[in-house]
Amino acid sequence: MAAITNRYEFILLFDVENGNPNGDPDAGNLPRFDPETGFGLVTDVCLKRKIRNHVSILMDGKPGYNIYIQEKTVLNETNKLAYKEYNLEPEKKKLPKKEEDAKKVTGWMCSNFFDVRAFGAVMTTEINCGQVRGPVQLAFAKSVEPIFAQEISITRMAVTNVKDLEKERTMGRKHIVPYGLYMAKGFISAPLAVKTGFNDEDLQLLWNALSNMFEHDRSAARGFMSSRKLIVFKHDSELGNAPAHKLFDAIKVERKNNTRPARKFDDYSVVINKDEIPKGVTLQELM
Repeated sequence: MAAITNRYEFILLFDVENGNPNGDPDAGNLPRFDPETGFGLVTDVCLKRKIRNHVSILMDGKPGYNIYIQEKTVLNETNKLAYKEYNLEPEKKKLPKKEEDAKKVTGWMCSNFFDVRAFGAVMTTEINCGQVRGPVQLAFAKSVEPIFAQEISITRMAVTNVKDLEKERTMGRKHIVPYGLYMAKGFISAPLAVKTGFNDEDLQLLWNALSNMFEHDRSAARGFMSSRKLIVFKHDSELGNAPAHKLFDAIKVERKNNTRPARKFDDYSVVINKDEIPKGVTLQELM
């Protein structure tokens, strides 16, 4: 299948109830936030991880849809597979000397791993498969309003060691956001898609993952997280018909009632100013 030929931008709105959407290990696992404004943050790496996990579950090892960056994977061992495919002997930290062979091993990685094809990858380890710049990129998600990070005390009735049997319980703490609505902005480049082979089937899989990635990512730490709205801007051309910021500015998320803290998605309204969307760009509401 040929690579996509249109540029895209998209906005994903997702929320969290009584959970930690993306803890910061350097801050005692507090929910990430901008210390100057109090707005919550979720990193692009966190969102890509959830997309990868959903694709892995949905495609279940289907050829061409493996995941390169996953837990407990030895990257050098994975990179060796590309060399084995073409009966090439890897040289430490170097691509094959012949340009044709170098393109083969990098191309094999793109065709076999969805996340390399979509997000790109730096595969310049001891077994070098090159470096790929992916067509799909995400910015940090930011909360629509400042978040309130709450610290909760928890108890454990079981003990770890026999010597602690006489203790009634052990204490712990966890951090939650009572409620937060976040907006993530994404970009898809058609010229870069041509280089990795990112095609329309991959694109539909990406939309599916963005819409459903929290459904199989449940945990006590994350509370209740949901994708709420996915708005896509499709350009009529490869290079695009309008600056991304103008398209994003057409989407406004507003509070319905400012007299109390927001505690659910219905406390907000999503306003799409369609008159501000220029010619050559089609708006699609996928959620």
